[in-house]
Amino acid sequence: MANTSLAYKYSTANIAIKLIVINVAVYLLFNIVPWISGLGSDFFSRYFVLPSDFVRFLQQPWSILTYAFLHAGFGHLFWNMVWLYVFSRFVLNIFSEKKFIAIYLLGAIAGGTLFALLYNVLPAFRGTGVLLGASAAVNAIVVFIGTYTPNAEIRIFTFNIKLWWIAVFVVLRDLLMLDSGNAGGLISHLGGAAFGFIYAKQLLKGNDIGLWFEKIMDSVTSWFTKTPKKEKKSPLRTVHRTAKNAGSKTRSTATGSKSEQQQRIDAILDKISKSGYDSLSKAEKDFLFKAGKE
Repeated sequence: MANTSLAYKYSTANIAIKLIVINVAVYLLFNIVPWISGLGSDFFSRYFVLPSDFVRFLQQPWSILTYAFLHAGFGHLFWNMVWLYVFSRFVLNIFSEKKFIAIYLLGAIAGGTLFALLYNVLPAFRGTGVLLGASAAVNAIVVFIGTYTPNAEIRIFTFNIKLWWIAVFVVLRDLLMLDSGNAGGLISHLGGAAFGFIYAKQLLKGNDIGLWFEKIMDSVTSWFTKTPKKEKKSPLRTVHRTAKNAGSKTRSTATGSKSEQQQRIDAILDKISKSGYDSLSKAEKDFLFKAGKE
């Protein structure tokens, strides 16, 4: 009998769905608990939003990330999660979940950093304020994939729209609304978008500027992962493809297979860049999806 528990569904969901669940859970927690306890709505959230005041930030440095999981209202949360869900599919069809979360979190950090810098450097923005919302992280995802595969298309009602059009729209929208009274939030959006653009451009050149962050995530994950106990050596010999004592034929076969797989991935990415994601056959989409999971 299939396991249909919520815990099982969450554990088997992709990283985008998990992020959506976390954001919704945090929203409910930070709205329900203050209501039940009778405390103010900002009693807890003030320790997790990103303050523009530098001294206060030093007292809660974790807020450079935690602010991206808080939202000002249901509409704020809803639309961020819709954009995240839609564009996550394009990213996860090409890249691993680890790459996706690196783009998301680094986009949040970039947006928060630009917000803090401008509020403390430029006279026009000087003052006190706080930042919250996943928009910078979501913008990083949208602009990243719109830059990496610009000609891939998304169908909206009866129209096919290229991803780079949407990326340009997102940036122009935020630029035109800078004087709308939410300058700090929009600045963070632009910071996330700028990071997504730079990341994609560098990745197309073969430079993975987020690799250091992925290594940090691996290290943090290892803290919570139990190291299996060493087993006694068995008298039977087990041979692995990557073992030092593997035969040269096995090594060359593995290398050749890896090279062929990478060549096929490159060919599919070229096809996406020229004709869009929808031009791929089902077999090509399945292959790309499986390769991104490895």
